[in-house]
Amino acid sequence: MHLSFRIGDTTVLASDGRCLGKPNFEGFSLSLTVPTDAEAEKLFAALAESGQVQMPLSQTFFSSRFGMVTDRFSVSWTIIVAQ
Repeated sequence: MHLSFRIGDTTVLASDGRCLGKPNFEGFSLSLTVPTDAEAEKLFAALAESGQVQMPLSQTFFSSRFGMVTDRFSVSWTIIVAQ
């Protein structure tokens, strides 16, 4: 299942694609779509602080910046720059 909602000018996407059926912060991730590389780098660094990087923020074929990180609360995030 997927969910999309807005907080101010930010679109937040949620997905349960990694669901393991446990009642904690597993089985879903949140995705932040941002307008610039600088904003992506700022948010990624903040989420990675005391967390764990799954995929470093880097350029991909679909975005100038994309990365995956689990924050200090064990919530999984993806950060992507809108094209």
